[in-house]
Amino acid sequence: MEERTGAGGDSTSQVSQKIVSDDDEIDYSSKPEFYGPELDDKDEIWARKQRRGHTSDAVLSCPACFTTLCLDSQRHERIVTQYRAIFVVNCKITEAATQPGSKRKRNKRGSEIEAAAETFKNVCCSVCSTKVGVIDEDEVYHFLKVLPSEA
Repeated sequence: MEERTGAGGDSTSQVSQKIVSDDDEIDYSSKPEFYGPELDDKDEIWARKQRRGHTSDAVLSCPACFTTLCLDSQRHERIVTQYRAIFVVNCKITEAATQPGSKRKRNKRGSEIEAAAETFKNVCCSVCSTKVGVIDEDEVYHFLKVLPSEA
């Protein structure tokens, strides 16, 4: 124990100065209790069952908290960092809708026609509320900001 003294030299408090390293308390000779070699095989069987035989381009996770968002996704044809999916987990749809401006298209005769603008709603991680994409009117999820991993 160490005694602290005040300005006048009297003892004002006693402070315990016992320092113990975490490394001294850990037994590295045994395997960690959170790892089991058979668990990887069980997880793979579970993921296959969830996909119902479909192949997936990637398993998608939240970039902020690493929560799994989708097990069965399809990569965008041109933008390789974006994915789309129909079945998701740990996602919530917010009511804030984004509506891009109306699009103009040309018909077969060459005159312009106005097409209806598509409505999107924001999709967030249900764990940490990070915005990860949008959902369209056809209920297709478009993931814009996610972490992909091999399926």
